[in-house]
Amino acid sequence: MARGMKKYEQMQKHKPKDFKRHIGVNEETFNAMIEVFRQYDENRKKGLGVGGRRSLSPENKVLLMLGYYREYRTLEHIGFDYGVSESTASRIVCEVEEVLIKSGRFSLPSKRELYKSDVALSFVVIDATETPCQRPKKSKESTTQVSKSVIPLKDRL
Repeated sequence: MARGMKKYEQMQKHKPKDFKRHIGVNEETFNAMIEVFRQYDENRKKGLGVGGRRSLSPENKVLLMLGYYREYRTLEHIGFDYGVSESTASRIVCEVEEVLIKSGRFSLPSKRELYKSDVALSFVVIDATETPCQRPKKSKESTTQVSKSVIPLKDRL
């Protein structure tokens, strides 16, 4: 069994407050996303030439996509956590994203619509604003290697 197969089961054990803290959306929003994606997954043609077996459940695919936007990690690291390759993780993120946008339930209204007073938002999915990531500064001193002496230590004295 792959590493990521139990991620959804682990998240179900969390309290609602912790669920939102870890995933970035409420449990109700997450369940609505799963419902939309599961319908898409069931309606896909399943026959010859469609592809291999699914590596992740629909729930874990949605978790993978949300984790990608929430944690600002590389697809290689997220793929490793879920037991899939980097390219598979990328395809999953694009697929889930496309399905949720096409459903119309998770897209944000335009600015004009927001200015109207009769618009009520029922779902806000993700704030994927880029934020700077703390990384060590690279300087010439930290990247320059010290040259080794070819004379043994006992001969240098």
